[in-house]
Amino acid sequence: DWSGFAGASGGGRGHGGDVLAAGKNIKNMSTKLPRDRDPKPKVLTATEKRAIKVLLVEDHPTMREGLIRVIEREADLTVCGGAETIQQALALVESAKPDIVVADVSLGNQNGLELIKDLKVRHPKLPVLVHSMHDESVYAERSLRAGAKGYVSKKEPPQKLLQAIREVTRGEIFLSDAMTRQILRAVGSNQAEGSNSPFRELSDREFEVFELTGKGLGTKEIAGALHLSDKTVQAHRDHIRQKLNLPDGRGLARAAARWVEAQG
Repeated sequence: DWSGFAGASGGGRGHGGDVLAAGKNIKNMSTKLPRDRDPKPKVLTATEKRAIKVLLVEDHPTMREGLIRVIEREADLTVCGGAETIQQALALVESAKPDIVVADVSLGNQNGLELIKDLKVRHPKLPVLVHSMHDESVYAERSLRAGAKGYVSKKEPPQKLLQAIREVTRGEIFLSDAMTRQILRAVGSNQAEGSNSPFRELSDREFEVFELTGKGLGTKEIAGALHLSDKTVQAHRDHIRQKLNLPDGRGLARAAARWVEAQG
């Protein structure tokens, strides 16, 4: 349950200027609770390796601060930076030199899949672990195709995320048991994202347009968010309607809104 960690963090840091930097600022941030509730100081033995440096990409401040508290309590892990946007994340990768990036796939009106793809090109040896509230059956496979090395649902307990960070940093792939079975079945039958998923035919960009449509954005707003032309966005909308067998733009908007609502 993340509520105990996120709820105690106080929130209020949701603006770009308050994005966490590396090192000192994070350490200060993790010691704001009363002394009797502070995590015990880490003590590393001479034989222990240096702590794994984790970069967090999470646009919800309470969740981000909760993650910091959880990770900083581990002797072999440390948070080297935190970002809210793709641009901030890319800059911090260069300055903080993380060993692993833990990222959400929804970053306001940005899509974390694009961050994963950028990192795969710029830093091919840097592993990315997705930590998201979205439906694993839809997003896990897309995340892996984009270049991520694992996917953990925010519904999982904190220990599951810590386990995933360690395993992915060691070079392993981390998925839930249920998702592993689904992907193995898909490989065996040459299918993707579940045999009954209507989204399997959508490209990542079309899926991104679909999600933003469900959040209530119009063509011009989506074009601005994705740095595309209005004409390109409309073409994506037309392709989505055809692939999902939707009658018109209103049908697309309703279907997208229902999907976004179902994601919580």
